[in-house]
Amino acid sequence: MTTIGFFAIAVFGLGALSVVTDADIISVPDTGQAPGIIGMIVAVAVFAGILYLAVRITHPKFRSVWAISIATAFAHMLAAAIGALVVTGDFVNALAVMGELITGGASVVILATAAIAGWAGVALRRTRAKRPRWPWERDDIDEN
Repeated sequence: MTTIGFFAIAVFGLGALSVVTDADIISVPDTGQAPGIIGMIVAVAVFAGILYLAVRITHPKFRSVWAISIATAFAHMLAAAIGALVVTGDFVNALAVMGELITGGASVVILATAAIAGWAGVALRRTRAKRPRWPWERDDIDEN
């Protein structure tokens, strides 16, 4: 649930950043949309993987949110750069994509979104939340 939330909030945040700054998130010539798509797929996969590892323990710590958010933002930036390198074949374009993600604020959006969604995932695990159940599904029905 938090992985889907991370993706949704990240897409919204990047769209809002683009609208507010009136600029593309990645405006390096000849890159197209592939670096952004690859970056987001890898970011979601890294977020889900590290969150899964963090919440596997019985009583997960909120300290793991730092690792989740930093690794997710770094993976997004690196994957987008590799995507730009594959698409354009130019190492300078890959570095330019990384620079735009950092200076344009997209990496901060991914970092903050991963921190919020990661915190929510750890909080859900710590509360031992379960799916909602109808009254007739419960085992503790009082028979008066």
